[in-house]
Amino acid sequence: MSKAQVTSVPKHWCNFLFDFPRYAEHDVPKAAALLESGARRVSVVPQQPLSLVTQSHSTREPYHEIPERLLELYSQYRPTPLRRARELERRLGANARIYYKYEGLNVSGSHKLNSALAQAYYYARAGIEELVTGTGAGQWGTALAHACRLFGLRCTVFMVGASLRQKPQRRAMMELFGATVHESPSDATEVGRKAAQRDPGRVGSLAIATGEALEVAHGGKRVRFAVGSGENCVLLHQTLIGSEAVEQMGALGEFPDHVVACMGAGSNFGGVGLPFLRAARERERSVRLLAVEPAACPKLTRGVYALDVNDFSGTTPINRMYTLGSHYIAPPIFAGGLRYHGTSAFLSAMLADKGFDAMAVPQREALSAGLLFAECEGLLPAPESAHAIAGALDLARRAPEEGPPRVILVNISGHGLFDLSAYERLRADTLEPDSPNEALLSESLRHVQEFNTRVAAAAR
Repeated sequence: MSKAQVTSVPKHWCNFLFDFPRYAEHDVPKAAALLESGARRVSVVPQQPLSLVTQSHSTREPYHEIPERLLELYSQYRPTPLRRARELERRLGANARIYYKYEGLNVSGSHKLNSALAQAYYYARAGIEELVTGTGAGQWGTALAHACRLFGLRCTVFMVGASLRQKPQRRAMMELFGATVHESPSDATEVGRKAAQRDPGRVGSLAIATGEALEVAHGGKRVRFAVGSGENCVLLHQTLIGSEAVEQMGALGEFPDHVVACMGAGSNFGGVGLPFLRAARERERSVRLLAVEPAACPKLTRGVYALDVNDFSGTTPINRMYTLGSHYIAPPIFAGGLRYHGTSAFLSAMLADKGFDAMAVPQREALSAGLLFAECEGLLPAPESAHAIAGALDLARRAPEEGPPRVILVNISGHGLFDLSAYERLRADTLEPDSPNEALLSESLRHVQEFNTRVAAAAR
């Protein structure tokens, strides 16, 4: 097993907006902001301190300096390892060299802690006393609960119901760090009660959980909403992953032909991939990014690039993104972190320009890839990360038999130790179907199209 380490944490976040300023401001007609969606409109931007707003919009500098206190906390678990998957290569017999970056070596078990620490730090400095959030599979909720405890903040989490029931250990961990946890949709908010009428099984979605969190945040003076993915500042914090990986692969004399990561709203995908785009330009190399999403929630491969909101209540700002519609409820797959209906506005604009590739993978194929990886490399990946592994295996198997080996880097964004029931169901052949509800999908997409039609009419 080949592995490369760097000895210190990067002292700067990689500001990808400097590299791609044309994607910094999104094409949202003014008419869109004037249309009501049937719920009160509350902007997320005022929820954030100026430091985070600046990080989400500044195109002037190539880097943002990381505060000393955050460097101290990052150094508890970073740099994270980069390793070559030699046993997996032997099993495949393909003309490829496969490397993986592993983000599961911290208390949250995933990459989410990179942004949770940063947000808790900046919110605490701004005088905020409580953070409220929505979480899908629970990695983000766990990370934020831990970060809030470190910075003396209260924490309230709305966790998607299907995922909470699949992995109750996540709730236990959040409560261990002092967080208050609600199963979403809940009876604690108006948003939750309305959502439960459409979703009597309380499967839930991240859009619903986010809507509930926003309602609570809107009602308190020193309470704010914290977002786990999608916002530019979150992608920025995650560039620690790619910046380390660039240096680590360089120490091995390697540069990837492909960088692969799973795609929910985009935090780990952008975090590992965007620094490589900068490095490729500086080194006059080529690299292609591949985003892998679940077939149950295929916003990149079956969604529309359109104006939409980020949450079920319609209170978040309108963005142009690849989306299935905020009313879409995906099947309750175990990769709960990938069940989000939309994608980062920045990454959506990049995909619209064909700046990276995307593929959708069924749950069975993803978990099979994750199990193979565990057998070969001794690490059990989260179901989300298993989707990325499936994408990497596909690239390796399609590598030309002649010529230089295809070099592939895959980001393993978290461990799967709370997801054993998913792998057990795979082995027992009892996984539930994960095909989208076509009627619900069509209804949700129609809602998006009708909203965009109204915006176009208002703009005229």
